[in-house]
Amino acid sequence: MNFCVKCGCDCEESLDGLCIDCWLDGRKLTSLPHHVDLKVCTNCGEFNFGDRWVKRDMATAVQDAAADALCAIRDVQVESISMDVDCQDPYVYVVNIHSYCNIMGYEAEDDASTIVRIKNNVCRRCSRQLGSYYEAILQIRTGSKDLSPELREETLAMVENSVARQAATNRSLFITKMELVTGGVDVYLSSMSLGKSLARELSDHYCAETKESPKLVGQTTDGQDMYRLTYLVRLPDYHVGDVVVSEGRYCKLTRVSGSGGRVLDLMNFRERAVRRADMPDLKLFEKASDLKEATVINRMGDEIQVLHPENYSTVDLRVPEGYDAADSVKVVTIDDVLYVVP
Repeated sequence: MNFCVKCGCDCEESLDGLCIDCWLDGRKLTSLPHHVDLKVCTNCGEFNFGDRWVKRDMATAVQDAAADALCAIRDVQVESISMDVDCQDPYVYVVNIHSYCNIMGYEAEDDASTIVRIKNNVCRRCSRQLGSYYEAILQIRTGSKDLSPELREETLAMVENSVARQAATNRSLFITKMELVTGGVDVYLSSMSLGKSLARELSDHYCAETKESPKLVGQTTDGQDMYRLTYLVRLPDYHVGDVVVSEGRYCKLTRVSGSGGRVLDLMNFRERAVRRADMPDLKLFEKASDLKEATVINRMGDEIQVLHPENYSTVDLRVPEGYDAADSVKVVTIDDVLYVVP
């Protein structure tokens, strides 16, 4: 059994020789600085907490900034808090924090207040982006003279979606700018690793050819060479849905992946795989967008009767087993013979 040196009462536990009532008498349990500066990026609107920039609404950011600055004296544990925020103007907030504390099993409450001042700033990511900083260039080209608008939009959408996914966990990743150039588009990127991952992704999706070339741009303050990397992605002329020539056979390209592709022979409707190493040997015969439509006028098992799209004569065509022909089908003319492209 202990006794309090101030009031003389017996007590089971004491702090600095005092009973809990005497120890709490007139003592401030928590404190806040006179003011807390909260940095906000004027470009992206994110707030700075320590070494992190995070996306939060203003009210939450102000409360979090005040809560982070709250300090408790020795032997006091803050169990929970409640806040009252008074907006003086868009850049000044008065925050009162009511704390519920625990001192050796005893409950106590305390109040503290501070002023949260909003300070405009620019985060490192936006500073680099606004300053046109880049470490890599992704050059998207095609085997033909020009990159079609449709393919350009498709590839750029893939690039933007991939960057957005990766930037969700790494703020340093961003697209600095995109430039239309003769034969394709150049994408300037904040990171070499980002350029490499995008080149690999496009290569796998389109079975494209890729090349990497470094360029010395200077030296760091400690004498290390600084490089920028250019990643060239040359898209093939063919794409899924096109009619191609494979090993002398006319086929529909049904799939493309990092390991190769698959084609459907238009003569016998047998599907087979094409190795990645053999993909460059495919020759484009007819693009999917240029295929003609033929009206179906009759169905007879594995054959259909259509109107020739050019001379409107009646033509009997074989179709794959189980193929459900609609009112019209895609067709291609090979050596003056019409074939269905299922």
